[in-house]
Amino acid sequence: MTHWVRFRRNGVVAVGALEGETIAVHYGDLFTGATATGETVSVGDVELLAPTEPTKVIALWNNFHALAAKLNVAEPAEPLYLLKAVSSITTPGAVVKRPKSYDGRIVYEGELGIVIGKTATNVSEADALDHVLGYTVVNDITAGDLIQKDPTFPQWARAKGFDGFGPFGPSIATDVDPATLTVRTVLNGAERQNYPISDMIFPVAKLVSLLSHDMTLYPGDLIACGTSVGVGAMKEPVNEVEIIIDGVGSLKNTVEL
Repeated sequence: MTHWVRFRRNGVVAVGALEGETIAVHYGDLFTGATATGETVSVGDVELLAPTEPTKVIALWNNFHALAAKLNVAEPAEPLYLLKAVSSITTPGAVVKRPKSYDGRIVYEGELGIVIGKTATNVSEADALDHVLGYTVVNDITAGDLIQKDPTFPQWARAKGFDGFGPFGPSIATDVDPATLTVRTVLNGAERQNYPISDMIFPVAKLVSLLSHDMTLYPGDLIACGTSVGVGAMKEPVNEVEIIIDGVGSLKNTVEL
Protein backbone atom coordinates (compact mmCIF):
# COMPACT_ATOMS: atom_id res chain seq x y z
CA MET A 1 0.00 0.00 0.00
CA THR A 2 1.20 3.50 -0.88
CA HIS A 3 -0.25 6.78 0.35
CA TRP A 4 0.37 9.41 -2.32
CA VAL A 5 0.28 13.10 -1.49
CA ARG A 6 0.60 16.30 -3.45
CA PHE A 7 2.33 19.22 -1.80
CA ARG A 8 3.82 22.67 -2.31
CA ARG A 9 7.31 23.54 -1.13
CA ASN A 10 9.03 26.85 -1.87
CA GLY A 11 6.37 27.59 -4.48
CA VAL A 12 6.90 24.29 -6.33
CA VAL A 13 4.23 21.57 -6.47
CA ALA A 14 5.40 17.97 -6.25
CA VAL A 15 4.15 14.50 -5.35
CA GLY A 16 5.44 11.99 -2.88
CA ALA A 17 4.77 8.86 -0.86
CA LEU A 18 3.67 9.54 2.70
CA GLU A 19 5.40 7.47 5.36
CA GLY A 20 4.26 8.62 8.80
CA GLU A 21 5.30 12.27 9.08
CA THR A 22 7.80 11.99 6.22
CA ILE A 23 7.26 12.33 2.48
CA ALA A 24 9.48 10.48 0.02
CA VAL A 25 9.70 12.99 -2.83
CA HIS A 26 9.02 11.75 -6.37
CA TYR A 27 9.33 13.30 -9.81
CA GLY A 28 6.85 12.70 -12.61
CA ASP A 29 3.15 12.32 -11.84
CA LEU A 30 0.84 9.72 -10.40
CA PHE A 31 -0.73 8.79 -13.73
CA THR A 32 2.19 8.38 -16.13
CA GLY A 33 4.68 7.25 -13.51
CA ALA A 34 6.34 8.74 -10.44
CA THR A 35 9.94 7.90 -9.54
CA ALA A 36 11.56 8.42 -6.16
CA THR A 37 14.24 11.11 -6.09
CA GLY A 38 15.81 9.79 -2.89
CA GLU A 39 14.94 13.01 -1.07
CA THR A 40 12.61 13.13 1.92
CA VAL A 41 10.83 16.07 3.53
CA SER A 42 8.83 16.50 6.71
CA VAL A 43 5.07 16.96 6.44
CA GLY A 44 5.44 19.97 8.71
CA ASP A 45 7.74 21.69 6.22
CA VAL A 46 5.34 21.61 3.26
CA GLU A 47 1.79 22.64 2.39
CA LEU A 48 -0.36 19.61 1.69
CA LEU A 49 -2.69 20.14 -1.28
CA ALA A 50 -5.71 18.26 -2.54
CA PRO A 51 -4.04 15.12 -3.90
CA THR A 52 -5.28 15.61 -7.49
CA GLU A 53 -6.73 18.34 -9.69
CA PRO A 54 -9.86 16.62 -11.04
CA THR A 55 -11.63 17.70 -14.20
CA LYS A 56 -14.85 16.86 -12.36
CA VAL A 57 -16.15 15.72 -9.00
CA ILE A 58 -19.05 13.27 -9.22
CA ALA A 59 -21.07 13.18 -5.99
CA LEU A 60 -23.48 10.31 -5.30
CA TRP A 61 -26.82 10.55 -3.54
CA ASN A 62 -28.72 7.65 -1.94
CA ASN A 63 -25.95 5.10 -2.33
CA PHE A 64 -26.23 3.31 1.05
CA HIS A 65 -28.85 0.77 2.09
CA ALA A 66 -28.97 2.06 5.67
CA LEU A 67 -29.58 5.69 4.72
CA ALA A 68 -32.25 4.79 2.16
CA ALA A 69 -34.03 2.82 4.87
CA LYS A 70 -33.76 5.66 7.38
CA LEU A 71 -35.08 8.22 4.88
CA ASN A 72 -37.77 5.76 3.76
CA VAL A 73 -36.88 6.26 0.10
CA ALA A 74 -36.58 3.63 -2.60
CA GLU A 75 -33.13 2.36 -3.47
CA PRO A 76 -32.20 3.60 -6.94
CA ALA A 77 -31.95 1.29 -9.94
CA GLU A 78 -28.99 3.27 -11.25
CA PRO A 79 -26.58 5.76 -9.63
CA LEU A 80 -28.04 9.13 -8.70
CA TYR A 81 -25.42 11.85 -8.81
CA LEU A 82 -24.52 15.47 -9.42
CA LEU A 83 -21.37 17.26 -10.52
CA LYS A 84 -19.74 19.28 -7.78
CA ALA A 85 -17.88 22.42 -8.89
CA VAL A 86 -14.11 21.93 -9.05
CA SER A 87 -13.82 25.46 -7.63
CA SER A 88 -15.25 24.04 -4.38
CA ILE A 89 -12.09 22.00 -3.84
CA THR A 90 -9.87 23.08 -0.99
CA THR A 91 -6.88 21.69 0.85
CA PRO A 92 -6.73 19.38 3.85
CA GLY A 93 -6.60 21.58 6.93
CA ALA A 94 -8.18 24.57 5.22
CA VAL A 95 -10.61 26.85 7.00
CA VAL A 96 -13.99 26.78 5.25
CA LYS A 97 -16.09 29.91 5.76
CA ARG A 98 -19.84 30.35 5.51
CA PRO A 99 -20.80 31.82 2.10
CA LYS A 100 -21.91 35.43 2.39
CA SER A 101 -24.97 34.64 0.25
CA TYR A 102 -26.29 31.90 2.55
CA ASP A 103 -27.37 31.89 6.20
CA GLY A 104 -28.93 28.43 6.59
CA ARG A 105 -27.69 25.04 7.80
CA ILE A 106 -24.27 23.81 6.70
CA VAL A 107 -23.95 20.02 6.77
CA TYR A 108 -20.95 17.69 6.95
CA GLU A 109 -20.93 14.48 4.90
CA GLY A 110 -18.09 12.06 5.48
CA GLU A 111 -17.46 9.97 2.37
CA LEU A 112 -15.07 7.63 0.61
CA GLY A 113 -13.60 9.08 -2.57
CA ILE A 114 -12.55 7.06 -5.62
CA VAL A 115 -9.67 8.58 -7.60
CA ILE A 116 -9.49 7.64 -11.27
CA GLY A 117 -6.05 6.67 -12.51
CA LYS A 118 -6.63 5.87 -16.18
CA THR A 119 -9.08 7.27 -18.73
CA ALA A 120 -12.29 5.25 -18.56
CA THR A 121 -14.98 5.21 -21.24
CA ASN A 122 -17.61 2.48 -21.37
CA VAL A 123 -15.53 0.13 -19.23
CA SER A 124 -16.92 -3.16 -17.99
CA GLU A 125 -17.41 -3.89 -14.32
CA ALA A 126 -14.72 -6.57 -14.61
CA ASP A 127 -12.21 -4.00 -15.90
CA ALA A 128 -13.30 -1.02 -13.83
CA LEU A 129 -10.79 -1.38 -10.99
CA ASP A 130 -7.94 -1.26 -13.51
CA HIS A 131 -8.93 2.39 -14.02
CA VAL A 132 -8.85 3.28 -10.31
CA LEU A 133 -5.67 4.77 -8.85
CA GLY A 134 -6.84 4.54 -5.25
CA TYR A 135 -9.05 5.96 -2.53
CA THR A 136 -9.22 9.13 -0.50
CA VAL A 137 -11.31 10.89 2.15
CA VAL A 138 -13.99 13.45 1.24
CA ASN A 139 -16.12 15.93 3.16
CA ASP A 140 -18.99 16.74 0.82
CA ILE A 141 -20.04 19.94 2.61
CA THR A 142 -23.57 21.00 1.78
CA ALA A 143 -25.79 24.05 2.26
CA GLY A 144 -28.69 21.88 3.37
CA ASP A 145 -31.50 24.44 3.25
CA LEU A 146 -30.77 25.40 -0.34
CA ILE A 147 -31.60 22.10 -1.98
CA GLN A 148 -35.39 22.46 -1.72
CA LYS A 149 -35.54 26.24 -1.21
CA ASP A 150 -37.19 26.72 -4.62
CA PRO A 151 -39.91 24.06 -5.10
CA THR A 152 -39.54 24.27 -8.87
CA PHE A 153 -35.85 23.34 -8.99
CA PRO A 154 -33.73 21.32 -6.52
CA GLN A 155 -30.47 23.26 -6.16
CA TRP A 156 -27.99 20.42 -5.66
CA ALA A 157 -25.14 22.03 -7.60
CA ARG A 158 -25.38 25.34 -5.78
CA ALA A 159 -25.83 23.71 -2.36
CA LYS A 160 -22.63 21.70 -2.78
CA GLY A 161 -20.65 24.03 -5.01
CA PHE A 162 -19.65 26.96 -2.78
CA ASP A 163 -15.95 27.76 -2.50
CA GLY A 164 -14.34 25.48 0.06
CA PHE A 165 -17.19 22.96 0.14
CA GLY A 166 -15.07 20.19 -1.41
CA PRO A 167 -12.09 19.29 0.80
CA PHE A 168 -10.53 15.91 0.10
CA GLY A 169 -7.30 14.10 0.90
CA PRO A 170 -4.78 14.37 2.33
CA SER A 171 -3.59 11.25 0.51
CA ILE A 172 -4.60 8.64 -2.04
CA ALA A 173 -4.24 5.08 -0.76
CA THR A 174 -3.51 2.40 -3.34
CA ASP A 175 -3.97 -1.36 -3.07
CA VAL A 176 -6.91 -1.08 -0.68
CA ASP A 177 -10.04 -3.22 -0.69
CA PRO A 178 -12.78 -0.60 -0.29
CA ALA A 179 -15.31 -3.17 0.94
CA THR A 180 -13.26 -3.53 4.14
CA LEU A 181 -13.32 0.20 4.98
CA THR A 182 -15.33 2.16 7.53
CA VAL A 183 -16.04 5.91 7.43
CA ARG A 184 -16.09 7.83 10.71
CA THR A 185 -16.91 11.51 11.13
CA VAL A 186 -15.95 13.33 14.32
CA LEU A 187 -17.47 16.78 14.87
CA ASN A 188 -15.99 18.91 17.65
CA GLY A 189 -14.67 15.79 19.37
CA ALA A 190 -17.89 13.74 19.16
CA GLU A 191 -18.29 10.85 16.72
CA ARG A 192 -21.30 11.46 14.47
CA GLN A 193 -20.86 8.91 11.68
CA ASN A 194 -19.56 5.35 11.69
CA TYR A 195 -20.64 3.26 8.72
CA PRO A 196 -19.21 0.50 6.49
CA ILE A 197 -18.45 0.99 2.81
CA SER A 198 -19.68 -2.58 2.28
CA ASP A 199 -23.22 -1.16 2.67
CA MET A 200 -22.99 0.74 -0.63
CA ILE A 201 -25.83 0.09 -3.07
CA PHE A 202 -23.40 0.45 -5.98
CA PRO A 203 -19.98 -0.99 -5.04
CA VAL A 204 -16.85 0.61 -6.46
CA ALA A 205 -16.37 -1.51 -9.59
CA LYS A 206 -20.02 -1.32 -10.59
CA LEU A 207 -20.16 2.39 -9.85
CA VAL A 208 -17.07 3.23 -11.94
CA SER A 209 -18.34 1.11 -14.81
CA LEU A 210 -21.82 2.67 -14.84
CA LEU A 211 -20.50 6.23 -14.59
CA SER A 212 -18.01 5.59 -17.40
CA HIS A 213 -20.95 4.76 -19.66
CA ASP A 214 -22.41 8.20 -18.94
CA MET A 215 -19.23 10.26 -19.29
CA THR A 216 -15.52 9.75 -19.79
CA LEU A 217 -13.62 9.62 -16.51
CA TYR A 218 -10.14 11.17 -16.64
CA PRO A 219 -7.06 10.61 -14.49
CA GLY A 220 -7.45 12.54 -11.27
CA ASP A 221 -11.25 12.69 -11.40
CA LEU A 222 -12.95 12.18 -8.06
CA ILE A 223 -16.05 10.14 -7.31
CA ALA A 224 -17.53 10.91 -3.89
CA CYS A 225 -19.37 7.69 -3.05
CA GLY A 226 -22.18 9.29 -1.07
CA THR A 227 -22.75 9.23 2.67
CA SER A 228 -24.78 7.20 5.14
CA VAL A 229 -26.51 7.70 8.47
CA GLY A 230 -25.30 10.32 10.91
CA VAL A 231 -25.21 13.33 8.61
CA GLY A 232 -25.97 16.55 10.43
CA ALA A 233 -25.58 20.31 10.61
CA MET A 234 -22.64 22.12 12.17
CA LYS A 235 -23.85 24.54 14.83
CA GLU A 236 -20.86 26.09 16.59
CA PRO A 237 -19.29 29.36 15.43
CA VAL A 238 -16.10 27.35 14.78
CA ASN A 239 -16.40 23.63 13.98
CA GLU A 240 -13.59 21.10 13.82
CA VAL A 241 -14.48 18.27 11.47
CA GLU A 242 -12.37 15.13 11.10
CA ILE A 243 -13.28 12.32 8.74
CA ILE A 244 -11.34 9.11 9.29
CA ILE A 245 -11.09 6.07 7.06
CA ASP A 246 -8.59 3.69 8.64
CA GLY A 247 -6.15 2.53 5.99
CA VAL A 248 -6.88 5.55 3.80
CA GLY A 249 -6.38 8.65 5.92
CA SER A 250 -7.76 11.38 8.15
CA LEU A 251 -9.13 14.61 6.69
CA LYS A 252 -9.37 17.58 9.06
CA ASN A 253 -10.95 20.94 8.30
CA THR A 254 -12.34 23.88 10.25
CA VAL A 255 -15.73 25.25 9.27
CA GLU A 256 -16.51 28.76 10.47
CA LEU A 257 -20.16 29.78 10.62
